Amino acid sequence: MSQPHLHLVSFDLCPFVQRAIITLLEKGVPFERTYIDLANKPDWFLKLSPTGKVPILQVDDHVLFESAVIAEYLDEVYAPQLHPADPLTRAQHRAWIEYASGMLGALWQFYTAVDIEALDKARADIENRLAWLEPAVSASGPYFAGEQFSLVDAAFGPVFRYFPVLEAMAEQGWFAATPRIAAWSNALLTHPSVINAVKPGYAENLRGFIRSKGGVLAARA
Repeated sequence: MSQPHLHLVSFDLCPFVQRAIITLLEKGVPFERTYIDLANKPDWFLKLSPTGKVPILQVDDHVLFESAVIAEYLDEVYAPQLHPADPLTRAQHRAWIEYASGMLGALWQFYTAVDIEALDKARADIENRLAWLEPAVSASGPYFAGEQFSLVDAAFGPVFRYFPVLEAMAEQGWFAATPRIAAWSNALLTHPSVINAVKPGYAENLRGFIRSKGGVLAARA
């Protein structure tokens, strides 16, 4: 039986798209990738995406949307399995994947903050989220649950990609109090699928995006 044609529609800075790409690369599955401009969405995309958001994954003539759904579909269909087999552990992993989405929201609040008060509030939120995450991370590493790369790692790779750029702007040692996260972040940011989930020049493009938001960090980007 032939494999379906997979077509991923994405935006080059979108962290949720990166989750899907990381999963595809971990599976070694061939796929087509198309980048669109979210400020000028093409009509063909709007006819496919019920939310108008990326990513969407076309599986032959079928369309999947929402990054967590796409990643779970890929994990069910293609080896190797990245979700744990035990139902309770798998549910815990799903919860931490949702937590990664919350981290992305907190980071957005930080780099779009319009004044110092908002910046400090967002910084405190991020630090609190990191403090909760720290004890859940494997002490032996290198990944979230130990030696095996999981969908939690696919979700947090795009999260950790922000921090080197933000550290340069905010002079903030984000992981000073969270050594497990520091080691985990280093492992993910040097992992091939995480590296290759974005186009060359990602960091500079992110700095340009932050400048375009005109917040407190814009002048430092």
